Amino acid sequence: MKFMILSGLCLLPLAVATTEDKTCKCFPGDACWPSKQDWDAFNDTVGGRLIKTVPLGSPCHDPNYDEVLCNELASQWMSSPLHVSSSSSVQAPIFANASCDPFTPESSACLLGNYVHYAVKVAGPEDIKATIRFAEKHDIRLVIRNTGHDYMGRSTGAGGLAIWTHFLKGVEVKDWSCAEYTGKAVKIGAGAEGSEVLEAAASAGLVVVTGECPTVGVAGGYVQNGGHSPLATAFGLGADQTLEFEVVTADGQLVTASPSEHADLFWALSGSGAGNYGVVVSVTLKAHPDSATSGAGFVIEEPDLDYSLILDTWHAALPDILDAGTMATYYATNATMVLWSLTGYNRTPTDLSSALTPFINALATLNITLQPNYTSFASYHDYYTHYFGPLPAGHFGVVGTQLIGGRFLLRDALPHVGPAINASLLQIGGTLIGQAVNVSRFESPTRAVMPQWRHAAVMSAYSLPYDFTVPFADMQAQQDRITRDIMPRIEAVTPGAGAYINEADYQQGDWQHVFFGSNYEKLLAVKRRYDPKGLFWNAIAVGSEGWEVLRDGRLCKACSVSR
Repeated sequence: MKFMILSGLCLLPLAVATTEDKTCKCFPGDACWPSKQDWDAFNDTVGGRLIKTVPLGSPCHDPNYDEVLCNELASQWMSSPLHVSSSSSVQAPIFANASCDPFTPESSACLLGNYVHYAVKVAGPEDIKATIRFAEKHDIRLVIRNTGHDYMGRSTGAGGLAIWTHFLKGVEVKDWSCAEYTGKAVKIGAGAEGSEVLEAAASAGLVVVTGECPTVGVAGGYVQNGGHSPLATAFGLGADQTLEFEVVTADGQLVTASPSEHADLFWALSGSGAGNYGVVVSVTLKAHPDSATSGAGFVIEEPDLDYSLILDTWHAALPDILDAGTMATYYATNATMVLWSLTGYNRTPTDLSSALTPFINALATLNITLQPNYTSFASYHDYYTHYFGPLPAGHFGVVGTQLIGGRFLLRDALPHVGPAINASLLQIGGTLIGQAVNVSRFESPTRAVMPQWRHAAVMSAYSLPYDFTVPFADMQAQQDRITRDIMPRIEAVTPGAGAYINEADYQQGDWQHVFFGSNYEKLLAVKRRYDPKGLFWNAIAVGSEGWEVLRDGRLCKACSVSR
C-alpha cells in the first residue's frame, strides 16, 4: 500500500509555498507572526513561563563569545544532563544542523536553525491548554518536548512553539486494582526521568520498567513508543506497564485514558503515540517487587579474530539465553565483541552461567577461551547502578556520538543476518548495537505495541560515528549512507521485520509499515478522532503525510494525499 501520492503541483520549486496562500504554518518574519505584545500577553497567561530560545552554544560565537564559558560548554557537550536542562537543545546533533555549537568557529553565526523559537516551561494542564490555544490561534508549529533525548527529531522544529514538560515531576506509589491488574503502581509526571522513577520505586521496595539510559523521560517517547529495558524479559516493555494516562487533547480538554475510559486513546498512547495524539501530563505504571538481580558481561578484543563469526555464534546461542529469563545489551565491531550486561532479575549467577555455557562451548570450538564476569546484587537498583550508572547521567548518557539505523531481528532471521551485517556495517568500521529481549508473552489487545516486538529476539541498531569537527554536510552524507547502503542490505534479509521507532533511521522509507506495522490504519482513525486538524505533528507520526518540512524549515501542507 502506498501511503502518500503527490500531485504534479509538487514538482514546483519549494519557494512557491508561501504563507500568503495559507499552505504553511506561520513562521518568524512572516506578517502573521505574533507581535511582541502578543507574546508578552501570552507569557502573562502562562505565569511568566514562556522562554525565548537562546541556543545553548551561543557563548561560543560572536557577539556573545565567552572563552571560559565556551570551553566549559565544549567539555560538557557530550553529557546528557547539559541538554536535558535546556528548553531547546537536542541530544542528536544531526537535528541541530551545526547552527550553534562549541565546535564551529567563533566567527560563525549562532543561528536558531532547527531549534524551536519559543518554549513554555509548563507547570500543569492549564499551561498546556493555553499553549495549544495560542499555537492554534496563530497557526504556529507546535512541538512537545521533555529531555530532547530523541534520535528521530521529534522534540524540535524550526519556528516552533514547544510545550516543555520536563518540570512535571513527581512519583507517587499507589495501590491499583482494575480488570487486568491488581497490585502496586506508580503515578509519574510527564517530566520524570528514569533515574528519578527508579530511586522512588527502590525506596518502596519496588522496581519499575525504565530504559538503560537513566536520563530518558519515562512518560514520553519511551513508554509511548514501546520502551525496551533490562527488565523487559521479566515484565515486558515500558508500554506493557501502562494503566492510565492523564492527557490534554488537541481541543484543550484534560482527559483520562485507560482500558475502560477513552480506551482507543489509551491503546494508541501505549506503544504508538509520542507527541501525536495529545500532551501527556502523567502516566500510571505497574510496579513490581524488588528482587536480587544477577549480571554477566564479557569483552573479546584479541587481534586477528573473526568477529563476524563470533557475532554469528552469539546470535545462534541467543534465543536459549533469552529463554532462560534474561535480557542482553551488547555490541560488536570488526575488532571487538562486548556483552555489556546480561540481566537476570530474580536469577542467580549460576543461572546465568548455565545460560551462557553453550555459547562459551561454541567459542571453544573456534579456539577462543571466554570467562565472563558474573555479579550478584541484593536489589535491582544496585544492579542497575553498577551496569548503567552512575546516576543521574549514567554510562549511556553520552550525546552526539552516533548516527543510526534500526531493525528488529526476529528469531527466525538470526541464522541468516550475519553476512549482511558484516558486509554492510562491520567491514566499514560501523557498530552493531543489540538489545535482546523476549517479550512474546506480554501481548495485549489494549496496547498498540508494534506487533513485531512479540517475535523479536533483538532490537538492533546500525551505527556510524558522528564527528563535530568535520563539515555538517559530511555527517548528513554519513546518515545517507545508512539510509541508502546499510539498511537496504539488512532489510533484504529481514523481510517484514520492521523497526523500533525510537532507535532507527529518521529517513526510513515506508515508515508507516516499518514503525507501526498492521496497527497503522487503526492508529490513523484514533488520530483523526482526537486531533482532526493535525495540530500535533512530527515527520514520522501517524497521519503526518499531509505536511512536509521545506528547505528553510517551514512546515507546510503537502500538495495532495490519497489512500
